[in-house]
Amino acid sequence: MNREEARERIGQLTEAVNFHNRNYYELSRPVISDYDFDRLLEELIRLEKEYPEFSDPASPTQRVGGGITKEFQQVRHTYPMLSLGNTYSVEEVREFGERIYKLLGEETEYVCELKFDGVAIGLTYRDGILVQAVTRGDGVQGDDVTTNVRTIQTVPLRLKGRGYPSEFEIRGEILLPRKSFERLNKQRMDEEEEPFANPRNAASGSLKMQDSKEVARRRLDCYLYYLPGELPFPTHYECLMAAKDWGFQVSDYIVKCRDIEGIFEFIDTMNLSRHELPFDIDGIVIKVNSLKQQQQLGYTAKSPRWAIAYKFKAERVRTKLLSIDFQVGRTGTVTPVANLQPVPLAGTVVKRATLHNADNIAALDLRKGDTVYVEKGGEIIPKIIEADLSLRPEGAEPFMFITNCPECGTPLVRNEGEAAFFCPNESGCPPQIKGKLEHFISRKAMNIESLGEGKIQMLYDNGLVKNVADFYDLKAEQLLGLEKTYDATEGKKEKKVSFREKSVENILKGVEQSRIVNFERVLYALGIRFAGETVAKKLADHFGSIDQLMKATFEELKEAEEIGEKIAQSILDYFQDPKNLEILGRLKTAGLQFEIMEDQRMLKSDKLKGMIFVVSGTFQQYSREEIKKEIEDNGGKNAGSISSKTTYVVAGDKMGPEKLKKARSLNVAVISEQEFLDLLK
Repeated sequence: MNREEARERIGQLTEAVNFHNRNYYELSRPVISDYDFDRLLEELIRLEKEYPEFSDPASPTQRVGGGITKEFQQVRHTYPMLSLGNTYSVEEVREFGERIYKLLGEETEYVCELKFDGVAIGLTYRDGILVQAVTRGDGVQGDDVTTNVRTIQTVPLRLKGRGYPSEFEIRGEILLPRKSFERLNKQRMDEEEEPFANPRNAASGSLKMQDSKEVARRRLDCYLYYLPGELPFPTHYECLMAAKDWGFQVSDYIVKCRDIEGIFEFIDTMNLSRHELPFDIDGIVIKVNSLKQQQQLGYTAKSPRWAIAYKFKAERVRTKLLSIDFQVGRTGTVTPVANLQPVPLAGTVVKRATLHNADNIAALDLRKGDTVYVEKGGEIIPKIIEADLSLRPEGAEPFMFITNCPECGTPLVRNEGEAAFFCPNESGCPPQIKGKLEHFISRKAMNIESLGEGKIQMLYDNGLVKNVADFYDLKAEQLLGLEKTYDATEGKKEKKVSFREKSVENILKGVEQSRIVNFERVLYALGIRFAGETVAKKLADHFGSIDQLMKATFEELKEAEEIGEKIAQSILDYFQDPKNLEILGRLKTAGLQFEIMEDQRMLKSDKLKGMIFVVSGTFQQYSREEIKKEIEDNGGKNAGSISSKTTYVVAGDKMGPEKLKKARSLNVAVISEQEFLDLLK
């Protein structure tokens, strides 16, 4: 393919990927399979790498992520990002209207919008291209999160239509839809991580992640609702309609109201229907529509005088606390769960509520026989807020956290600095054993689909599989004819699992195919505590093989990207356990992949082999992420902080003075962007 053909093909692919993205995300009418879409996107990514002169800052490949941001730069807002005055009172909304009339001396029109429960963001566009995304911060300055915001499908990278200013800012809210939140929390709980309390916390945490590829997987959403500065429109409502024409996602739940009674009608409507929305709102925002009147009303030190937020009261119910169960997870973490007298709350019937850990039970001072108030955190996760002391039975005894594992009786352990108790009996505690087996065969790990649907339970019950290495010793004659009927639970029908000839064939075929699964997924499948999917990938990329990882010291582990003390210690503990080493030896004998193959690395050269780089600042010819990728593609390694093992610091503009000072104190060579490129020649 010559340069002209490449340019034309990149244009065709860009148009096709944008078309299919719109069908999938905006219209919910995909016309090709995920596999076919991925092939188009992969071809576009490959061509843009081969012909960087034709890549576009608004290319759909920018949404895939992959950039790593160790430090978020602080950016000063052109216009202060003020907060709104809040009220929970209908009377105060009426007073707001009276105050506006008194200040203006004339009638006014209002616009009512949803108050999204997310993270405020300011997006700057220049010549129709997204150039910067900044969080609220303290209102005067915020963090530059552009790399992460580019991954959000509903944030346009290039505007459409015409009539937009050559440079302008638009503000809105980044949020996590409920479905994405539920999927994310399920994944976190599967990996024995603390679930997010609500979608807002999850959205905020996602925006500040260092790995934009992981942000892309979170499926954040964005709604825009305000354009500061001078604009060629007389009203706020017309600004938003124009923004919609330019390609921004503006909520359909916007109404113009002539009077306060119209505002109350909208509040009542949305309060009743808010649980049906695919995202969280916590109230209604009321704004004066006329931009001229907004200017006349002006601002206080903290908020605009022409807007107010009416917040819904959190929906809570009172019910009886019946008992507390203690559940043991895959890595031994013990989680307390409250059993409640069933009660309707926010559109669902609540029977159970998470209590998180022992500290939470103690803080709530829960007693046997208590009547408790329950809310839904972020409208999704039920949580106990407090006990009604007026209804507490006399002499009620406090709930005490258990001291021994409810499954195997082993005394529980609590590490310093951790909130959770856990059972240390990894190899003898049934829920931990079965949890590790189920994790090992899961889709993101070894992906042995033929072993799902209760088959793990039956293999375990029959003594055929007690650890993950046993999968690779299974024989057809052991499996044929096995069957078991499982009792019905919570209204579900009883389930019968049986191994017939075809079923056995599929199981053994799935086990055989898993031998070629790549190293990072094998590492994730081992189920090392705190080593989730992302951590496993970072470790695999950094160390390259299980042997190198096993030899790493505590300090060497911490040099890997995003590996802190807790994860480093967990990895050391895992490899110091003789039982784990025995299982690893059997898995190696079974032929699993325990190193990154050279064809997986796809190195351009080994010119930087053995060198460790720290990249800091901003650059002229390449982005920081592109320089880091060049380092890895040529055999080098990236580190997040400077140490005596650092070979070079690649310094750009605005490099932090502390980093420069540390490099000099350790006699680490500091080179420019051009000097780095000369290394590659």
